[in-house]
Amino acid sequence: MWSLRSRAVELIFFKPEGWETWELEHEPVIPERMPVLIDSDLRFEDDPVSPRPLVAVNRWLRELPVNGCPEPASWGVYARAVRDWAVFLGDRGIGLFDQRDRLKAGLSSYAVHRACGPLDARLEATTWNQHVSILSILYRWAVAEGYANTEPFTYRQATVFFADQIARRPVNQAIRRVPKPHVTIKYLEDDFAELFVRALRGLGPDGEDDRFRGRELARNGAVGAAALDTGLRLQEFTYYLAVELPALPPRPTQLPIPLPVPSGVAKGRKFRTTWVSYDKLADLHRYRELDRALAADGAGWRPPERWGSPLLVTEADQFGGRVNGRRVSWQGLRPAERRRLVAPNGGSMLLAVRADGGPFTAWPTVFSRTADRIRERFEPRFPHVYPHRTRHTFAMRTLARLVSGYYRQAAQLVKDTDADAGLALYLAKADPLMVLRDLLGHSSVLTTEKYLRRLDMTRIFRDAYEQAGRDYELISDVDAELEADGEFDEDEDDLW
Repeated sequence: MWSLRSRAVELIFFKPEGWETWELEHEPVIPERMPVLIDSDLRFEDDPVSPRPLVAVNRWLRELPVNGCPEPASWGVYARAVRDWAVFLGDRGIGLFDQRDRLKAGLSSYAVHRACGPLDARLEATTWNQHVSILSILYRWAVAEGYANTEPFTYRQATVFFADQIARRPVNQAIRRVPKPHVTIKYLEDDFAELFVRALRGLGPDGEDDRFRGRELARNGAVGAAALDTGLRLQEFTYYLAVELPALPPRPTQLPIPLPVPSGVAKGRKFRTTWVSYDKLADLHRYRELDRALAADGAGWRPPERWGSPLLVTEADQFGGRVNGRRVSWQGLRPAERRRLVAPNGGSMLLAVRADGGPFTAWPTVFSRTADRIRERFEPRFPHVYPHRTRHTFAMRTLARLVSGYYRQAAQLVKDTDADAGLALYLAKADPLMVLRDLLGHSSVLTTEKYLRRLDMTRIFRDAYEQAGRDYELISDVDAELEADGEFDEDEDDLW
């Protein structure tokens, strides 16, 4: 076990290694990396009839995987939020499951502490709201299970409209107001996206060599362009296996090519299919067959001991292979397992590898340094690029094409030639938001709509409307300019 200490509560993360020496009859059923909170006296309980509050908290933490939170990375966030709250209350003589008036007084003081207290204690509004959400989940569970009689939060009823549906839901009054989500641009416009891809390849804005002497430029350019083109999350494109790439069609096509996203690396472990353009898939194949092969084939790389023993692969194909002699499907392999895979010819099985054939995972650093270089040498306005910005860019670019009819036109062309009729029909008939929902892997189109509103979805429809007007001569650029001038002429007339 390893731990993080606080003044009154210790947070440890469970590891089952060596459980045989703990004088236990069976291995503990606590999941590996599960956080456990312990009071400063290192005792879990004094009275079995009236256990300490942290006993209830630890039970709640252990139940997170079956209550909608299966990802180990999120468990620590939940535990730290509860720990900080419990420590704050304990320092003021308030129990975690105390009376409502005392809890409300503690919550009021805690809100001020987190908003205006010492610098290292302050939380941004979004982080505070996350903590409030976590604590409300804990208290609802504790009341339902009989550990608490009440909770410190007050709720109001809000009305939610979506299409022709109306619903009411409770809103926690402790939530802080935050700026409108769309006020900050979180995606790359087409010209900036092209500038970014060229810089990843070591090229300047004009497409010529910018004399940058970075390493693995073919890898960075191919994978970075594919991330913008597919909407894959950081974990998804980082741990994609080279053998999982779909085959390149025999001839170029205007329609995108389906790209499976394995459940083992997808968020929520939900399999989905996104897509990739012919050109970007061809770039990935070229990288795999040339630069990657030079680095990985025959490499003596082996995973470090701290990762675990190597997983040696033989008889590999797109869907699976023999791992240490046993046939395994790639589909369910998690990132920690994928980075331990050793290819039949040597080197890592991951698509992106280092010069020594080992797995490359430092994409945030590559993207950040590339953006910094663009700002310093070419474009001072260029934004910081974190990996998830590529997903936002994919969403906006894809929606623009769906709304403008680009994919419908391509689908009709393919349909006329009897090629991939299923995808052609899907693109020709499906609603743009439904298509984007499937590509992004959202649970509902409502999630997709809320997501897009944070990225200025209205601009997409406005641009498509104006472009259609020009294409069909419903309104020209000159007419639009005159109409806009007329609006200001009316303002001048009012002055007189």
